Amino acid sequence: VQVVEAGGGLVQPGGSLRLSCAASGFDLEYYAIGLFRQAPGKEREGVSCIASKARITYYSNSVKGRFTISLDNAKNTVYLQMNSLKPEDTAVYYCARADSGYGCYPTKVRAYEYDHWGQGTQVTVSS
Repeated sequence: VQVVEAGGGLVQPGGSLRLSCAASGFDLEYYAIGLFRQAPGKEREGVSCIASKARITYYSNSVKGRFTISLDNAKNTVYLQMNSLKPEDTAVYYCARADSGYGCYPTKVRAYEYDHWGQGTQVTVSS
């Protein structure tokens, strides 16, 4: 079981990036996938999550309206489209998996309910 992030990089304020979370060893459709980020000196933040079978997506207030999470069943991959990026979006972004029915709720994401975590990808927003 593995979740691998990709797509981070350096982008100017106002720009866009698309992160991907590729799953192996399990079918994403039957699990919840969470996207988290951690900036230096700050606590980990739950940014977004998707639970396909439950038809749930969640966004933190800090990214709502700018980020969009989606699932490509054919590629067994979750994408996070990040638009209108701000310097405060700079962080290491992590994907993680939770069992169906856990981790991802309409109004919150519970990090402690996620078991398998990716290695992270750096997103830097700077001019």
